[in-house]
Amino acid sequence: MKAIFSIFVAVLISVSMSAIDPVKIYKGASVYSSDVICNVSNGKVYRKNSVYSSDVVCNIRDGKIYKANSVYSSDVIFTIRDGKVYSGNSVYTSDIVMTIRDGKIYKGTSVYTSDIIATVRDGKLYSGTSVYSSDIIFTIKGYLTIEEFVAVWYAVFYAW
Repeated sequence: MKAIFSIFVAVLISVSMSAIDPVKIYKGASVYSSDVICNVSNGKVYRKNSVYSSDVVCNIRDGKIYKANSVYSSDVIFTIRDGKVYSGNSVYTSDIVMTIRDGKIYKGTSVYTSDIIATVRDGKLYSGTSVYSSDIIFTIKGYLTIEEFVAVWYAVFYAW
């Protein structure tokens, strides 16, 4: 019984620690704190190293990315379903902005190599199909869900 309790406490501490530590996004290949672009914590993307509500760029809820702290349907930036990213609240094929599949981000509904916008590999986002260090757009320190990744994409490419 004591062993089960100890395992439960260890798991609880591990889960609570991972909820506290934000996932940080850095410029290029850097991992210096001065190069943090944004961070993801508790379903929200914050500017730089901030965790203040006034610095929330967007938030993630039920497969949707919302502006700042909003949860209003009029403030939906993207809807994510089955690796497809739709504009706003839409789930129409004509409103697909990008498709995410096998570590690649494609334009619209395409899955052709010529339509690859970016490649995710080993915690780094590369431009196009490249995996050269000079083509690293940003570095991710931690694990992101697909929804969190799309929210970071928005923060990096559209929020500023």
